[in-house]
Amino acid sequence: MKTLFSSYRVWAYLAFAIVILALPLIGDEFWLNRVAKYLCYGMLGAAVALTWGYAGILNLGQGLFFGIGAYAMAMSLKLKSYTSMQQGSETPVPDFMLWNAEPGAPTDLCCITPGSWLWIPFQSQWVGLIVAVVLPAVFAYIMGRIIFGQRISGVFVSIITLALVLLTRLIVTDAQPLTNGFNGLTDLGWFTVFGVELDPYSKVTYMVVAVALIIVLALTRMLVATRAGTILQATRDSDTRALYLGYDVPAYQSFFFAVSAGISGLAGMLYVIVAEFASPSFLELSFSVTMVVWAAVGGRGSILGACIGAILINMLEARVSETESLVEAWKLIIGFVFVIVVIYLPKGLSGLAHDLMSKLQSAPKLSSVQKEEAHQ
Repeated sequence: MKTLFSSYRVWAYLAFAIVILALPLIGDEFWLNRVAKYLCYGMLGAAVALTWGYAGILNLGQGLFFGIGAYAMAMSLKLKSYTSMQQGSETPVPDFMLWNAEPGAPTDLCCITPGSWLWIPFQSQWVGLIVAVVLPAVFAYIMGRIIFGQRISGVFVSIITLALVLLTRLIVTDAQPLTNGFNGLTDLGWFTVFGVELDPYSKVTYMVVAVALIIVLALTRMLVATRAGTILQATRDSDTRALYLGYDVPAYQSFFFAVSAGISGLAGMLYVIVAEFASPSFLELSFSVTMVVWAAVGGRGSILGACIGAILINMLEARVSETESLVEAWKLIIGFVFVIVVIYLPKGLSGLAHDLMSKLQSAPKLSSVQKEEAHQ
């Protein structure tokens, strides 16, 4: 029993993996499509836990990286759609560019609207995939080196990331001819892997998302268990002490900040494949703050806990919002749940689970001590 419970975290990861992989056996394709979206949100919860829980960096602009990943993939899939291929040019051109083009403008992706040439590389879906993950990570690393290199921390980091996500949203919505503005990117094609199209409502697509989430959770958990992860947690507790011991604190913080951004970009990319749209709403402040709520409910100190918290909150939100008698009050209910958890479960659901397992571990020890006292 001691050996079993001493590795209960491993069993928790295995149980979670088994559950999400088994869901196609009990649900229809429409339901699986919805759950796949929740799994993408689970990745976001894990990404927030990595920076907030392990690095002590409260990022209020996590939606920026999710949005970059979403738009990168959406641009590639938009050029694969039927409507983009029917604009009278040799190469695909998004239909909204034609609507916003000046009279007499050439119907070509290179110059139909100012800046439309940026879309040319995205004619390959693999460019969209790579950009969706790499660009957020690179951008976050550069941003981290600037912010953490200047010893900026705490609420100031939150304000900077908040400002960046709001600025990006403003740029995206104002660039109507290039991004379709408030309407976002819709009417997308399907992602194709080795000749197989990933129907958003197929079990294959769901399994792709589920396996991606399992891999992300496993790699992230192994990463925080390394020496670098230990040093990161030390900088969270006292960056001054870590600097005194000779560690390059900004480098560690920037690296994990970039990893978190890359995970968010991957989540955004997969979400577009499943949901078939990209929207400026991904770049709204409320969405980024909601991610923090997910991590807080699940437990920001646990990668798996934050992931499960994101999934459960979204499932609860969907259930409550679709209940006719609760349509007007569902946001209030979700907020009430969050307040209750913060007050009575400051470590989140994962903290509660950890405390319960610790009690189960200590129970046999207590009983053996009591037996010795009784024998004496």
